Amino acid sequence: MTDSAEVQVSDGTEGDLEELTDLYNHYVRVSPVTFDIEPFTPAERRPWLLSHSGDGPHRLLVARRTGSVVPGRLLGYAHSGRFRPKPAYDTSVECSVYVAPRAAGQGTGTLLYKQLFERLDGLDLHRAYAGITVPNEPSVRLHQRFGFELCGTYHEAGRKFGRFHDVERFEKPL
Repeated sequence: MTDSAEVQVSDGTEGDLEELTDLYNHYVRVSPVTFDIEPFTPAERRPWLLSHSGDGPHRLLVARRTGSVVPGRLLGYAHSGRFRPKPAYDTSVECSVYVAPRAAGQGTGTLLYKQLFERLDGLDLHRAYAGITVPNEPSVRLHQRFGFELCGTYHEAGRKFGRFHDVERFEKPL
């Protein structure tokens, strides 16, 4: 696990936009974990970034290594965003984590989720949801570690790389 003394977690800012976009685009290009199929420009991702605040239920956290050979490079991010656009859903958030391939398996996702849920604690929120394209055992384990439980499966919900993929839906009380 990544030593939290070596990793700094902070709110995502516009200064992170290029690296956030690069990391997300990696998964757009090589993985079905996102059903986006075309990479984004930073300008196209800017509205997503701006939809997160530093003090409300929609948060964006970034993790960066400190004191290393290449300090400051983005290791990953976690966010909570709007679950659905209708007002009755405002006490729910959808959460996800993206970790740079070089940081996979080092506890970065755990550190990000730990801090994200600490920051969401005490807000007027009732549930957190996550969708995981399966198979993706590391993501399933991470979400279960934080109290998410499987609540359903969307079978063959999306087609990417020439095949259909299932999405398991998880939820956790807040």
